[in-house]
Amino acid sequence: MINETMARLFWKTGDPLNDRIAVGRGMRPEYAADPVRQIVGIVRDVRRQGLTRNPRPELYVPVAQVPDGVTALNVRLLPIVWMARTQNRSQAVSTLISREIEQTSGLSVARTRWMPDVVAESTGRTRFDMWLMTVFEVTALLLATIGVYGLTAHSVQIRTQEIGIRMAPGGTASQVRRILFGQALGVIVAGIFVGSVAAFS
Repeated sequence: MINETMARLFWKTGDPLNDRIAVGRGMRPEYAADPVRQIVGIVRDVRRQGLTRNPRPELYVPVAQVPDGVTALNVRLLPIVWMARTQNRSQAVSTLISREIEQTSGLSVARTRWMPDVVAESTGRTRFDMWLMTVFEVTALLLATIGVYGLTAHSVQIRTQEIGIRMAPGGTASQVRRILFGQALGVIVAGIFVGSVAAFS
């Protein structure tokens, strides 16, 4: 069995199900006993290197069909990963599965992990980056709010006489507030426009 990425890279025009493939021939003496295999199916990609990384070309061979020398080599070079689906998460279930794997395969289980933990570890950097960006965004929004408030308060302070002149002929406080809020809104809109242009450029 090969995955979709392998089929897409190496069989861009042909049909991989019509081909046979030799695994590791000429690389190491352990692969000399490995037979030439017929490709019998294409499976969907699995992001084993992490959810944020593109899947790599992969080939799936039943463990029972792998020569003992190749299995021993794989154990020395890369750990063999066993996956099991369970109804609940408990230490008893994990211990039972590990014991069955060791009795069936003759290989010891170094450690066990639950899939939610694997996913959390894979996305940990992304979640940290999102949290950090959120902190920066909230801080920037707070600073912008304080800046607009300070600018508006300063504008009101230096325009005290103008406000008094507007209210002397009969101007109301609501009219003055609308004028000041309109000017503050203009500053906010201009800031959003400039910031958006800078962010997308």
